Amino acid sequence: MKFTHLVQINDLLNPLIDLLTREQLWSGLKLRAEDPSQFVIGLDSFELISRSETELVRELHFGHLTIRDHVTFTPMRHVRYEVEAAGEVPAATLITTIEEPEPEQLFVRFEYDTKAVEGGPPVDPYYQQFVKDAYKEADIDAIRTIRRLAEEGQLGAGSGSVPGPTV
Repeated sequence: MKFTHLVQINDLLNPLIDLLTREQLWSGLKLRAEDPSQFVIGLDSFELISRSETELVRELHFGHLTIRDHVTFTPMRHVRYEVEAAGEVPAATLITTIEEPEPEQLFVRFEYDTKAVEGGPPVDPYYQQFVKDAYKEADIDAIRTIRRLAEEGQLGAGSGSVPGPTV
């Protein structure tokens, strides 16, 4: 299943929503990978297995289910997650990309690609829509968290923010 959606970060025509800088947005997206406990609902714990300037290997623990993924950073541009298949959980890829068509006009594009479970039954279209909606809501919540962290001064200097992304 492939799925893409876009979340508007800064609306230059809406003075009620403070602007995030590209640096704040990048810091928030990177933090989402480095400390998923602030972003992932239902996560019991996580471990950083290895870390470099541009890569992480993580294990995310949800009860008895452990998901391992590899995260690659292209600084100030995108974060790529490669999820390993685990039992009934298929391999998947998520790429979050910062887009800036005009100065300060920031968006984040979320691109999902979930592989079919080998030998599994075809995926029900209603279930696919449910998953897409869940991904979208999780991403919107992540942007809300980034805005809150920016407002609290945890993502570097910027113009601050108010809760909630513009969608």
